Amino acid sequence: MRKHSRVRVPPSPPMTFWKLPPKIKIYEALGCLDNTAKIFSSSRGKYYTVTFDPTTNAVMCNDNGSYWQGYLGYPAIAFLLARGVIPYSASSADILKEIKWKNINQQFKNDFTKTENYCHDLVKKRGGDLPTLLADIDSIYSFLSSHPYSLFGPKTKPPSGY
Repeated sequence: MRKHSRVRVPPSPPMTFWKLPPKIKIYEALGCLDNTAKIFSSSRGKYYTVTFDPTTNAVMCNDNGSYWQGYLGYPAIAFLLARGVIPYSASSADILKEIKWKNINQQFKNDFTKTENYCHDLVKKRGGDLPTLLADIDSIYSFLSSHPYSLFGPKTKPPSGY
């Protein structure tokens, strides 16, 4: 009688997931949408590379928030929005176009609550529908909360420049 040997499979390393971003990063993501695979910074001085595997829900991006803070950065969110992975309202993206987020964030010393309030005032000045925008932001945030994304490979250093 032959004994069956058991094959031991080493355990898989634990999957690492991105932290949720500050909500202001959703505003930034909506504001930089266009018809390109490259995600440009709000200053247009550099672009970010996003890699996404839809079969594993893994994403990698070389922006500062992803690299240094460990949250899913706005370029990755913009990529997922543009590809139709995350639903959004086109009017929300339109009202947030051409906002120089880096300048505003620096003006408020990365106090994202102040940046959001400034953005809300700007949306009103532009004639946008603030309640609709806020509902869209909450919807996107809720989607990110219920659909965690894992890291796709090792973190990649951000590009230099402004």
